[in-house]
Amino acid sequence: MTRTVKQLFDLSGKTALVTGGSRGLGLQMAFALGEAGASVMLSARKAAELEQAVAELKAAGIDAHCMAANCADPDDLQKLGAHTLEKFGHVDVLLNNAGAAWGAPAEDHPIEAWDKVMNLNVRGYFILSQYIGKHCMIPRRSGSIINVASITGLGGNPTGINTIAYNTSKAAVINFSCALACEWGAHNIRVNSICPGFFPSKMTAGTFETYGEDELKSHAPLRRLGDNEDLKGVTVLFASDAGKHITGQWLAVDGGVSCITS
Repeated sequence: MTRTVKQLFDLSGKTALVTGGSRGLGLQMAFALGEAGASVMLSARKAAELEQAVAELKAAGIDAHCMAANCADPDDLQKLGAHTLEKFGHVDVLLNNAGAAWGAPAEDHPIEAWDKVMNLNVRGYFILSQYIGKHCMIPRRSGSIINVASITGLGGNPTGINTIAYNTSKAAVINFSCALACEWGAHNIRVNSICPGFFPSKMTAGTFETYGEDELKSHAPLRRLGDNEDLKGVTVLFASDAGKHITGQWLAVDGGVSCITS
């Protein structure tokens, strides 16, 4: 029998692991998954921020748990994967969101900063996806992996925004998602990426300070920035059976910025 739209988007009984989930975009997406019915495991480096986020989710009636972990550390990622599987028994949705940025002109960009960005934004996504895939999703022949990329992964920046490592890492995330989708599609595992535009956050604070909110709004066809609801819809689409025939794709949530050609 064909399901209704409400049934397709329903995540009741599902479990989700969200990295970088203690604040900002990660917490917004955790709320989306929880509001759709999923139990949620959050991870980030700072335990106090995680506990506050879990309290907010629980206050909204969401089954939420947390574990502090450094998602650039392979040992921490292994422990996070094992703990989540021990807690939930399985993971239906893996949302890789933990990330870092670094601002510097390309000619002066520190190598150690390049490595920091790549290790968290790309290698960390791979290691956790590999663990959850091998120990859960492949044996169960089911799962959705959502990787948070960025519209900066689609090209260069306006003059004055010097984040070459971040841009490169997010381009890698987009292609990583496509490649993994092709490889794991035979296991009924879907892999997609979300490309946010400008959202107010700790990571974008420097850009907002340099350009100003009104200037950034003016570059978007919708003349607005992302808010605390704008990633919810695509997150649940990619996570749920509503998106069961979507894999290897990226979707920009940017007010139209990425559709401007010049």
